[in-house]
Amino acid sequence: MRCESIAANPHLPTVTAELNWEHTRAHRQECGPCYYYACLELAQAYWLQGKQAQAILQMNKSFLADVPEPQHPLPYAALGWLLEHRRAQEFLGNPIRHFQHLATRMTPPRKQLRTLRAWACFYISKKVLPADDYPLDTAQIKKEELVIPEIDQVLEGLDVLGVSGEYASFALLVNTA
Repeated sequence: MRCESIAANPHLPTVTAELNWEHTRAHRQECGPCYYYACLELAQAYWLQGKQAQAILQMNKSFLADVPEPQHPLPYAALGWLLEHRRAQEFLGNPIRHFQHLATRMTPPRKQLRTLRAWACFYISKKVLPADDYPLDTAQIKKEELVIPEIDQVLEGLDVLGVSGEYASFALLVNTA
């Protein structure tokens, strides 16, 4: 494990790096508060293990959970921090492209809210990452005639559909209020 030299993400729960994929399995069927928190814990563990892309995927999974009033903040700030502190020597993938694809392939339950959250993560990624190194998927945009929602549309949707404080936490990260 590499956790000795890696600073923990201050926006995720404190854990040891020994957690693995089995950590969330017990709560997957419930897909509620316990699953949500377990995904955030696993995201932290993967970050500490040097698995940046897998940490992002666990944050994605946390958004699957039905958590009307999360006991731990939604991982918008955690994503922003991770991207700002990304480690070039470890696989990250292209988060901008990942969130573009995720937003356009969302399925129920809570499809509309989860799509908005994917677009919110897309905008956080675009703000932090250099566009030359992390481009949009222009082929998808052209092929599907994709219209990416404006950030104000995402904010408006989160204000209507999101949990308490969700709009403000995302707006703060993208410097709009």
